[in-house]
Amino acid sequence: MPLPLILGAAALATAAFGAKKGYDGYQKHSEADEIVNSAQNLYAHKRDLFDIQEAATNSALEKLGKKELSIGQSFNDFKTLADDLLKKLNTGRQDKLEINIPKHKLQSVESYSYTAVGVLGAAAGAGLAGAATGFAVYGGVMALGAASTGTAISSLAGVAATNATLAAIGGGSLATGGLGMAGGTAILGAAVAGPVLAIAGWAYNSHGEEALRNARKASREVDLAVEKLEKAQLQLSNTEGYALDILEVLKSVYAQFDQYFDILKAAAGQVEAAKILKQNPQAVLAQLSDAIMRAISNGYTLAVILVDLITTPLFKVKNYNYEATKDKSEVPAMETDADGSMILNSDQLDRKLEETKTKSASIELA
Repeated sequence: MPLPLILGAAALATAAFGAKKGYDGYQKHSEADEIVNSAQNLYAHKRDLFDIQEAATNSALEKLGKKELSIGQSFNDFKTLADDLLKKLNTGRQDKLEINIPKHKLQSVESYSYTAVGVLGAAAGAGLAGAATGFAVYGGVMALGAASTGTAISSLAGVAATNATLAAIGGGSLATGGLGMAGGTAILGAAVAGPVLAIAGWAYNSHGEEALRNARKASREVDLAVEKLEKAQLQLSNTEGYALDILEVLKSVYAQFDQYFDILKAAAGQVEAAKILKQNPQAVLAQLSDAIMRAISNGYTLAVILVDLITTPLFKVKNYNYEATKDKSEVPAMETDADGSMILNSDQLDRKLEETKTKSASIELA
């Protein structure tokens, strides 16, 4: 066979071999693209669900925190009015009227009220929403120890202004951190894709193998990120559930408290009206004394019940010698699981919710 024909045949064979390799490489690129696109779509879907849950949890915590702060402020107003009426009732009496509630319980209400009022004041400039979220998460732990220091109040007002709160609850830093590596490797799959038939088949095939390896690596990374997102989403969902349960019970018990508060307001109004009408205010007080004392006693009893629930930690707190461990900013340190998520204080919260319902119902019957 003439040499040119032999060379021509060899060239055709080489071209056919190269084309086969090129086609194999193209197939691997296509497979790599499918893997990457599937992984990206999966992550995008899971991330959308996570973001929706995160927003819902944040909203529930914000509502809970605002209610807790509002309740604390009302306690301060209740105490002011109750003290004033008691003072007037006891004017000229030898046997002073007193409420039969342990002093340390009354002090817990006063301390909580002081903290709530302080946080509301500190958050006025920075915005209430962030402070309310942080108060729902950390406030209960810090409230009873904050009355003697402004540092704790400032910390409470500022700690929730960052997104670190929700990140810690759901292990959000892990959920988003997992994407870093997945996103980087996913891009590699697209970088080596595209028809390169002009390049020798062997070179194209090696790039195809690399694309496939990168795509599979990206898919594994996305699977890990998705697993973390699902765990974080579940944690946030459970947190939202407890926040809403606590909020519902607080509203119910506070409605009872508010009825007694209204009685005191009405009594104070009648006393003021007596002054305006040139009547004897002490005589009016004497007629209302039983109702006033009952309203003060039951109001404070319900306030104690509310404070007991509010100051039950939403998450498990690190303790040392039965006291909450705090960082330099006076923020409580929370226990975390293997994924870095704060651990819900489920058992204690369940007991306290039932206890709150039972105790408040007994006051209603009294």
